[in-house]
Amino acid sequence: MTASRRPRIGFALGSGSARGWAHIGVIRALAEAGIVPEVISGCSIGALVGASLADGGLDQLEAWVAALTVRDVVGLVDVGFGGGLLKGDKLLSFFERQFVDRDFAELKQPFGCVATDLATGREVWLRDGSVAAAVRASIAVPGLLQPVMHDGRLLVDGALLDPVPVSLCRALGAEIVIAVDLGSDVIGSSLRRELAHEDKNSPRWTKRVLASLGLTRDDGLPSMTSVLAMSIHIMETRIARSRLAGEPADVLISPRLGHLALMDYHRGQEAMAEGRLAVKRMMPAVEHALSI
Repeated sequence: MTASRRPRIGFALGSGSARGWAHIGVIRALAEAGIVPEVISGCSIGALVGASLADGGLDQLEAWVAALTVRDVVGLVDVGFGGGLLKGDKLLSFFERQFVDRDFAELKQPFGCVATDLATGREVWLRDGSVAAAVRASIAVPGLLQPVMHDGRLLVDGALLDPVPVSLCRALGAEIVIAVDLGSDVIGSSLRRELAHEDKNSPRWTKRVLASLGLTRDDGLPSMTSVLAMSIHIMETRIARSRLAGEPADVLISPRLGHLALMDYHRGQEAMAEGRLAVKRMMPAVEHALSI
């Protein structure tokens, strides 16, 4: 890098289910400080937000997220037992209609996302073809969403191998990588929240629907999907720490999101606000990285 130009900035947006809406707050806060990415990588929910950003559709995504209600989230649930508890068709169909339904080459910014080859266990970088198909593969959380057949490979969530895709971001040309890790304070928080019955004020219809999906129990034990979510949180956090130790980002932004559950997509306002706060906490580190 030369002193005459600003380094090429990349955003690496990590996995984290409903906590992923914090990415929007992070992106907004950085943009207000004059920091915008030239390349973007994403994993799982980070792939969905990253694709929208790369396509110039973040305003539309943010408006949709801000307006989500519990009823809307339940309406996006389509139960199926062919490789996952949820099919994911409704969520991805909405995504394809509203945000990105095009080829990678048509995006306004270089973008790539991470998935895992279920047959070989290898990390797969998706950088060409259908963006919607790539995002669908990247968010296919094992056990929850069905695997996706993509270019002859059966793919699942990239978080199995690289929850915060710094390596891909550098491969796309980033010289300074600002990464967002959504799992820094999640381990144990889901269990504490569920055992404390923090949903006691939820509407009755919500409790009935969530119970029918295996999302809640009333016998003092965590539900099936909560156990699965907690296990995924532990796995992703440990893997992320290992990967980031081997190839660290120049700046790591870690929103504090342990209070949000796996399916709390209707709490986007909270997540986005915490994303902004996380940037505020790390702004000195961001400014230092960009000044080197």
